[in-house]
Amino acid sequence: MEAKETLKAHIGKLAVLTDEQFDYFFSHFKKQRFQKGQTIITRGDAVDCEYFVVSGCLKSFFVNDDLKMFILQFAMPNWWASDYNALYNQTKAAINVDCITDAEVLCLTSADREKLCKEVHNVEHFFRWRTNKGFVAAQKRLLSFMNNDAKYRYEELLKLYPELYNMVPKHLIAAYLGVSRETLSRLYHS
Repeated sequence: MEAKETLKAHIGKLAVLTDEQFDYFFSHFKKQRFQKGQTIITRGDAVDCEYFVVSGCLKSFFVNDDLKMFILQFAMPNWWASDYNALYNQTKAAINVDCITDAEVLCLTSADREKLCKEVHNVEHFFRWRTNKGFVAAQKRLLSFMNNDAKYRYEELLKLYPELYNMVPKHLIAAYLGVSRETLSRLYHS
């Protein structure tokens, strides 16, 4: 499926746009391709875009002072990624975003998103619902970390996103779950 059709199907799940409105909406996106391992956002960067994943897989992550990696998000097709604090508050990036696989994304600048939201009510509706869904998902993940053991979190991730296990190296899944590679191996084989 072409990038335009992929985005149209994604938007159509939450908002109704006429063909003319969607064409106008789509005209504000810039298509970009990245190679496996390529960095999109580096900690300390100014951030002006959010990225809709057409194909491939991205990861948003933080590396602490002890050089331990914490993965905040895997962004698969039809997902969005950015450093949202930096994007919305015009601060420097606190996280990194890079490509786990080759990826095709559609980039939308913050200024264009705001312009579109003011001009097309259903675009604003889409972004509000997308933000709400993202907040709920983040809250569920945080509660799972506070309430569930690693085995439960692993099984929950496998159930919700089975395609991750073919797309993402196991050491990255371990970092997402907050466990060592060895612990993940034990969970994987239990």
